[in-house]
Amino acid sequence: MWKKIGVGVLLVLVVVGIWQQELISYGWMQAKGQLHILWNTEPVDEVLADPAYPDSLKQKIELIREIKRFAIDSLGLDKSGSYESFYDQHGKPILWVITAAEPYQLVARQWHFPIIGTFSYKGFFEKDRADSTVSELNREGYDTRISEVSAWSTLGFLNDPILSSFLDRRVGSLAELIIHELTHGTLFVKNSLEYNENLADFVGEYGALRFLAQKYGKDSTPYRDYLATKAFYERYDDHILRGTRKLDSLYHSFKPTTALAVKDSLKWQTIRQIVVSSDTLSDERSSSATRSVKKRRLNKLNLPNNAYFIGYLTYRKQQNRFRQEFENQFGGNFKRYLTYLKQTYPSL
Repeated sequence: MWKKIGVGVLLVLVVVGIWQQELISYGWMQAKGQLHILWNTEPVDEVLADPAYPDSLKQKIELIREIKRFAIDSLGLDKSGSYESFYDQHGKPILWVITAAEPYQLVARQWHFPIIGTFSYKGFFEKDRADSTVSELNREGYDTRISEVSAWSTLGFLNDPILSSFLDRRVGSLAELIIHELTHGTLFVKNSLEYNENLADFVGEYGALRFLAQKYGKDSTPYRDYLATKAFYERYDDHILRGTRKLDSLYHSFKPTTALAVKDSLKWQTIRQIVVSSDTLSDERSSSATRSVKKRRLNKLNLPNNAYFIGYLTYRKQQNRFRQEFENQFGGNFKRYLTYLKQTYPSL
């Protein structure tokens, strides 16, 4: 009897393995990449005590620890074992993300994963495999985009390290990044990627401003530069979101009989208008700030496609919602607002 049960279980596992071969292969690749990083990290205390590391690196690590303490003590984010170790990338990217969208609809390609739910992007620790997936999606007719990732969160399942690429960031950008990722570890709603990323962006920016004000003062250069950067990107956000509405309206105007050549012509004409008109946005950032911040400005020579706009919506569409809710319903009391969010939206 037990022999028959064992054979039955084995057959089930074989069938599931064949059925979910791609998912299993992808999961193994991601696990290997994550384990390689965790295996090659150094505890932060050892890095700080090692005379081989320069003082400039140690100062940035101390700053990250200070930001983390602020996020937990002043903002009320969950305690975390993340950012207590250091991983040296040796100047190389380690993760790539692809997004894909329908060519004549602002509809994202979705990927489904056990436990964590549905995502409109997919990460890869292996560049060649990411490129292969992009090629496959292009053959299927999708608009695609591939980009390097500067940070990610394992949502509290693992202790995420400080990556050496973090240390090139200015203090405002660094604070925003750390608080953004710690927000994911505090509240992450299954199958609600747009909500999660918009919330983490909102908390990251709000928390960075509060941290800079507390540490340096509101009249300081770090605070004023970050505030000017934030103001510029709010104008940029509004511009791109208006552009997505134009594209969405255009795509809804297409009829089943509309020729592909006509669709393509109107699509790229509209996208080109969005790109060209972005040059009219004013920018009050200091020259040093603009040099150190990687611009989101669109490239006239390499027009973005629907995957860019989908990715942008994932992170920025709901910013006003969070800001208005925070200010109008909670009077700017962030800890009360966070408590409300955690009670209202079940997290992983």
